[in-house]
Amino acid sequence: MQMAKITAEPLGQPRVAWLNRNVLGMGLTSLLSDAGHEMATVALPGFLAVLGVSAAALGAIEGIADATSSFVKLGAGWFSDRLGHRKPITVGGYLLTGIAKALFALAHGWPLILTGRVLAWFGRGIRGPLRDAMLADSVPQEARGKAFGFHRAGDTLGAIIGPLLAVGLLAYLEPHAADLSGPFRIVFLLTLIPGLGSAVCFAALVRETRYPRSEGKFRAAIGNLPVPFRRFLWGVGTFGVGDYAHILLILAATQLLTPTYGVSRAAQIAGLLYVARNVFYAAASYPVGALSDRWGRRGLLALGYLVGALTTIGFVVAFLWEVSALSYLLLLFALGGTYIAIEDTLEGALTADLVAPEIRGTAYGVMGTVNGVGDLVASVMVGTLWTAISPAVAFACAAGLMLLGGAVVYRFR
Repeated sequence: MQMAKITAEPLGQPRVAWLNRNVLGMGLTSLLSDAGHEMATVALPGFLAVLGVSAAALGAIEGIADATSSFVKLGAGWFSDRLGHRKPITVGGYLLTGIAKALFALAHGWPLILTGRVLAWFGRGIRGPLRDAMLADSVPQEARGKAFGFHRAGDTLGAIIGPLLAVGLLAYLEPHAADLSGPFRIVFLLTLIPGLGSAVCFAALVRETRYPRSEGKFRAAIGNLPVPFRRFLWGVGTFGVGDYAHILLILAATQLLTPTYGVSRAAQIAGLLYVARNVFYAAASYPVGALSDRWGRRGLLALGYLVGALTTIGFVVAFLWEVSALSYLLLLFALGGTYIAIEDTLEGALTADLVAPEIRGTAYGVMGTVNGVGDLVASVMVGTLWTAISPAVAFACAAGLMLLGGAVVYRFR
């Protein structure tokens, strides 16, 4: 066992502290990138309403972008293993994402918005698995949980700052605007600042450990992934097909609050609840990672999946009994942020534990694709059942799949 552990890490590399230049650089990079992303995300629905673009078009845009990101991750991870280095591609991914969202400022209909969204998610798909592989290479094995937790906390801090910036800018600019779309266009252009800053930050701060090139073909590389990792993916995938996009939580809160507050104020409150969800995500990420370094990751991840199921069951209860108390909804959003923090932190750290460095790009690409396909299936399933039957039935089905995924991961060895 000791020999296997030694050969799984690069030889001749001195032991480093976990909170090092690379970890700090990647955390800051993700903070800037997510701030720009969330600025655009918060402004986009209002901008589409001003342009008269339908909700169906928005759904198609999101679905196409998510699918693009998911499948690009698989190829990008394998290609980086073939090259033997990952940093230039990762910087390019951040740069493409940072520029693409500014295209929204030029849009007068949905085609250019679709183009910008797909390009942004293409860049996101390129950089994600490569960055995670580099993060895992940057710290000792016993500190991976802390490193991934710190990174996710930085990422989510950006997801708190971005929406607040967008809302503040729109509130300031709208009274002075001659054109209703003008304030939104300014917000989209301003996303260039954190977007380009994220690429510069990664290029300047992050150093790379290189490995011998992998010569295997794509299909062979997938087949050579360790059997324990492939078994682990069954649990991740099962949970994933119930793990719907959390924009549906905003929709759920809006519907539940509308009879009391009216639709406009209900939507504002739901948006603030989502910010609170991100706060809990950021607060939980590092402690969860640190605990996993001490207690092990499998049981904690299964517990996180259980929290996800309980969150979803909470919305079943809310719709069946018309529970719309703000304190109850805040609790559900807090649990939602907590379980996503556990999921994102520990899935990444466990992947590094199970896969050798020279094929981690491929492994993270496969993990990203499994999660992406799961997100797409879950969101379509929940949305369809919501429309065809009821929100309660939709969330109940999702909760059942989450529980099953948690059981698979808990039994995994």
